[in-house]
Amino acid sequence: MDKDQEVDIQSVIDICLLAGRIMMQSGAETYRAEDTMTRMAAAYGISQTHSFVTPTGIIFSMDGVNPTRLVRINERSTDLEKVARVNSISRKISSGDISLSEASAALKELEKANLAFPVWIQIIAAAVASGCFLIMFKGIWGDFLPAFFVGGIGFSSLLLIHHFTKVKFFAEFSSSFVIGLLSVLLVSLGLGEQLDKIIIGSVMPLVPGLLITNAVRDLMAGHFVSGLSKGAEAFLTAFAIGAGVAVVFSF
Repeated sequence: MDKDQEVDIQSVIDICLLAGRIMMQSGAETYRAEDTMTRMAAAYGISQTHSFVTPTGIIFSMDGVNPTRLVRINERSTDLEKVARVNSISRKISSGDISLSEASAALKELEKANLAFPVWIQIIAAAVASGCFLIMFKGIWGDFLPAFFVGGIGFSSLLLIHHFTKVKFFAEFSSSFVIGLLSVLLVSLGLGEQLDKIIIGSVMPLVPGLLITNAVRDLMAGHFVSGLSKGAEAFLTAFAIGAGVAVVFSF
């Protein structure tokens, strides 16, 4: 193998690992990340690749060509726009529309990009969703505004506490505690009527729906390590939400 070919192979490995890391950090399913990495490598003429993807790391190797590479995944969030853009870049690579250097530059730019909605829009969306979930759970329209405000404040506290502590489960526990406390206060002041419906509607923006869906899809696809890991993470999040509300009622 000459030196230029070795450099190209290292570049292919780098962009495959980068694409997989962006997808897993953005909430993609495990099988989708593995399939994308395999397709990208195959598009550059490297067919014998093996990848092992988990929520916390990616192992990628090529048969007999290079040492196995490992990248850690320390942060995870939900950003389906980034997942869609990685898929778009992967399709362009497969069809030969972009070169290796262009694909690498596009992925590095995408990794640094902040595609999330502004915080104030996220808070308003969480507030509206809380009120709508209350109605969906057969709550009364009179409790729409209490759920709107409690859900918005609860989601704001989640973002604020997570920003300062960087501990996801503590932030979820604290925000659900705030939701329970505010709901009890509003009902006791006569500003709300159905306490259970207000709490249920307000905690729904905190529920890890995408995580549960991905855990089930990974298990059905045979990725048991990733499926069980995501299921455990979803269980801990649900426990934190329930414990935060339960603490309010224990006093």
